[in-house]
Amino acid sequence: MKKKKTKKRRRVILLIAEIILILLLTLLLFAVVKLSKIQKTKLDMDQVAINEDLSSETMDAMSDYRTVALFGLDNRTNNSLSKGRSDVIMLANINNKTHEVQLVSIYRDTYLDTGSGVFEKCNAAYAKGGPEQALSMLNTNLDLAITDYVTVDFSAIVECVDLLGGVEMTITDDEASLMLGYIQELNRLTGNTASCPSSGGTYTLNGVQATAFARIRYGGGDDYKRTERQRAVLSAMIAKAQKSDLKTLNALINTLFSDIQTSFSNADLLALATNIFNYKLSETNGFPYEKTAHRYDKVGDVVIPCGLSSNVTALHQFLYTDMAYTPSDTVKNNSEMITSKTGYREGDGF
Repeated sequence: MKKKKTKKRRRVILLIAEIILILLLTLLLFAVVKLSKIQKTKLDMDQVAINEDLSSETMDAMSDYRTVALFGLDNRTNNSLSKGRSDVIMLANINNKTHEVQLVSIYRDTYLDTGSGVFEKCNAAYAKGGPEQALSMLNTNLDLAITDYVTVDFSAIVECVDLLGGVEMTITDDEASLMLGYIQELNRLTGNTASCPSSGGTYTLNGVQATAFARIRYGGGDDYKRTERQRAVLSAMIAKAQKSDLKTLNALINTLFSDIQTSFSNADLLALATNIFNYKLSETNGFPYEKTAHRYDKVGDVVIPCGLSSNVTALHQFLYTDMAYTPSDTVKNNSEMITSKTGYREGDGF
């Protein structure tokens, strides 16, 4: 009798274990199917430059973090996530221990070496050589060692904000006025009929309105203020997504994933996803810190770091709490080249 009860108990335990295994495999299959919507690319690492003169101390300071490059493209003309100027360039810096995430906007018009000693607006790097050249531009000018990126099409932002039920933003009278043209353009492109806020105030912006708000540039603080708006919208989206139900998250995944290209593998993405509700956005800012603006006939309006070495030092102190950081010779040489070409140096900016 006792043996029969023991066998029965074992069968029950085995059945429960099988059910749990099936559920786990089903969840894993669901995740993989969803992740398959994302465009994966294998970077040619021979084409991704990292400064060879980076000190071991700098590498050690960065080892506790994972820094990922985020690019935002406007692909209305080429319909590709591998080409085009990157209107948005951000660094997402993840603290591996605390899961805090810092965002730094790299002003797209920043005057940097985009490759082979050609100094121009840094957003040209993605257009010239795709993600490999864009990562190389960031690594060599900023003493970074980034090997992963995520690129997203602006059109996805409109749909995602709508799926989240909008995001709350406080806007000024000037921003409300400047949003009108962007809203009209986005309405034509997306088939929406979004209205424009009549004045400043706090609003729950829909997808078109939030995207228009994030795209304001001229007359509204130029690219410096523009990147603040982009980070504000992104932060609000992340915060709201973390509080969303599974139905909303599933809709977001279906909408956004097809408009993403990344170097992350499915395994990488699954590993990152396990902490998705633990990530906490902390401080955000824009680079360069001390800067000025100037217009040149060949390259147009640019943002000039004053100077590059001191700005990169401040960046490493912010991202990695590396108070002992010393710029590499490569960064120092680029800094001297920018001063030579523009005449602007440390102390000349704001």
